[in-house]
Amino acid sequence: MRYHTILFDADNTLLDFARSERAALTEALQKMGVVASDEMIAAYSAINLSMWKRLERGEITKGELREARFAEFCRRFDLSLDVRVLADHYLESLATKSFLMEGALAVCETLAAHCRLYIITNGIARVQHGRFDVSPLYPLFEDTFISDEIGHEKPSTAFFDAVRRKIPDFDAATTLVVGDSLTSDIAGGIAAGLDTCWYDRNSKGAPQDMAITYTVHTLEEILPLVLR
Repeated sequence: MRYHTILFDADNTLLDFARSERAALTEALQKMGVVASDEMIAAYSAINLSMWKRLERGEITKGELREARFAEFCRRFDLSLDVRVLADHYLESLATKSFLMEGALAVCETLAAHCRLYIITNGIARVQHGRFDVSPLYPLFEDTFISDEIGHEKPSTAFFDAVRRKIPDFDAATTLVVGDSLTSDIAGGIAAGLDTCWYDRNSKGAPQDMAITYTVHTLEEILPLVLR
């Protein structure tokens, strides 16, 4: 085998975050007396993604992000809602929404027979545990590393350094980072001196200036890279 340790991103790599986000926002708004439209869900998703990118760059804290995304969302749609309550409803709901990406279970089952699998994810700990720990993926993984608990966000080297320390007999030469985010998973993996596999599920094409080791368009394409 080329790799013995695989560091998998969670959201939109193994877990279908878009589906979870849509269900959680719909439920949270319903509790506040608002019927979510497709326009609202798309706008919130864009706002949320933008906020997480700012967090990756160190421009805001996770505590600020928690409510700022909903404050911007409410301004966008002229909603007079208690942002703190809406944020609480959303997180409570999101922690119960666990859906797998296509092929995730079969691929992880195959890899787990040969490799050590770990989750590396930015996120709020109770939400990520709530979604991952009840999924059929959970028993296949050795451990889950969440930025909320690590104390640093991907792509920081501090996050990856902490992961190195926590994995027994860590060997960078036989470790592969797999994720969908160029700015978080891939940039962080490259900076940490690890091989990377970008899950380009939307076929955007790899940027020329990033030293990405592999690019795949389906999770199944990872198998021959690891088990060859």
